Amino acid sequence: MPAAMHDLPYLRLGPRQPVSPVLLAVPHAGRLYPAALRARAAVPLATLAALEDRHADLLIAEAAAAGHIVFVARRARSWIDLNRDPREIDPALVEPPPRAHDIIVSAKVRGGLGLIPRRLNGSGELWRAPLSAAELARRIARDHGPWHDALAAALTAAQTRFGAALLLDCHSMPPVTTANGGAAPEIVIGDRYGRSASGVLVARLVAIAEAMGFAVACNTPYAGGYTLDRHGVPARGRHAIQIEIDRRLYLEPDLRAPGPGVVPIGAMLARMAAAMADELGAAAPLAAE
Repeated sequence: MPAAMHDLPYLRLGPRQPVSPVLLAVPHAGRLYPAALRARAAVPLATLAALEDRHADLLIAEAAAAGHIVFVARRARSWIDLNRDPREIDPALVEPPPRAHDIIVSAKVRGGLGLIPRRLNGSGELWRAPLSAAELARRIARDHGPWHDALAAALTAAQTRFGAALLLDCHSMPPVTTANGGAAPEIVIGDRYGRSASGVLVARLVAIAEAMGFAVACNTPYAGGYTLDRHGVPARGRHAIQIEIDRRLYLEPDLRAPGPGVVPIGAMLARMAAAMADELGAAAPLAAE
């Protein structure tokens, strides 16, 4: 990688100008662990890696090749979580602590998974010491802000050309268990309970996944987060949908290395992106355009 690109918080793939109203993003598959993070870690890097959507970035290759614009975060989720509101800060993790009216102590923050993850179940505290307020501000300014600004700019460009735009926010999830012994979902489509996207788009995504034989759920247990809240405004022709994929579908049984499922799941996402372009009234993109 050229030196000038080494510190970029994300990769942008695809054409300079949109040839599709559909964008894809992968915010949690970053595998870069900066030295400052490793020095502060109170747990092995393998523990921090449990926060990753392991190798989910491999799943968007076919969609990118088809001509859709794709964004892939580079730094690890333990550095900063791009799917959290920048105010979702655990006050115990920052020195000096932020003022109460400047933060949002959400359920995710209380569970240890705020803007900067603090702890994992079974692993305890992740860091040796609190983060300085200045360092937190730098991470927001260098990673979180540019990521969402880039998504917004690309969505605006797509909507300007096609009249509407859609962000598919791609994630992977650990295997879901059900209390009643019923079939656990393998694909979860989230639209913030109808607030971030048209129901017509969601229904077609569900139909595609079900036609491939997958068990699908909507909004349970994952309805989407800050990304959908910020970028999904269906009344204005801008939609955002989260797609969660069971890691068993594309990783090896140890859930660490890529498996043979990468290709068919990648094909599913490309099919979904093409279908969404069709629903929004645009022809499927051509990589050569």
